[in-house]
Amino acid sequence: MFSFASLLPALRRNTLQKAPPVVGPLNFTRDRSQLAPRQVQHIKRHKGRIPIPTGGSIKGTTLAYGEWGIRIKGNGVRLSAKQLTTAEEVIKRKIKVIKGTKVYLRVFPDIPVCIKGNETRMGKGKGTFEYWATRVPKGRVIFEIGGTPIREELARDALRQAADKLPTTMEFINRSTPPRLGNLVLHPPKPPRQEVLPPPDQDTPPSTGV
Repeated sequence: MFSFASLLPALRRNTLQKAPPVVGPLNFTRDRSQLAPRQVQHIKRHKGRIPIPTGGSIKGTTLAYGEWGIRIKGNGVRLSAKQLTTAEEVIKRKIKVIKGTKVYLRVFPDIPVCIKGNETRMGKGKGTFEYWATRVPKGRVIFEIGGTPIREELARDALRQAADKLPTTMEFINRSTPPRLGNLVLHPPKPPRQEVLPPPDQDTPPSTGV
């Protein structure tokens, strides 16, 4: 006869055995602090080109949320998620001394960039996914600072340090800065000048002929 106590070690070994791993499709995880889209239909996409506002659109060239900001003054570039995250951390570290300040990111990296290894023969499909990026044209606002009133000197210094982390020339703007269309800064038209004639003097009596 076998006792129940003698069968316990065998039962424990069977229950503690690990289940075989389930091999499924490749999933791309997204951390909470990572700049990446939540879901995409196609993980690989064409390289594309930097958009050029040839139609005269000035959308995204002025501030919308904050009081101070930076926008692209040089040529349009493709910014990666790591570059945007690094610049945002620089701004937050600089303005964290003021309670209630917020940093607004006006662009989002939603374009997958695929890279093939060096000295690789042609063919055999597109390269593997490497990082997320976004195409930004000239004149587009990248970062804004707002939330609470902040001095211009502190905002200018924080945005200057963030601009040093980006691979293009940036310019500092505020609420009164006019929009930009490529190399042109569109200042509002001045009102037409009107000549104001002096009113006639009513105190002097009219002259009479002798």
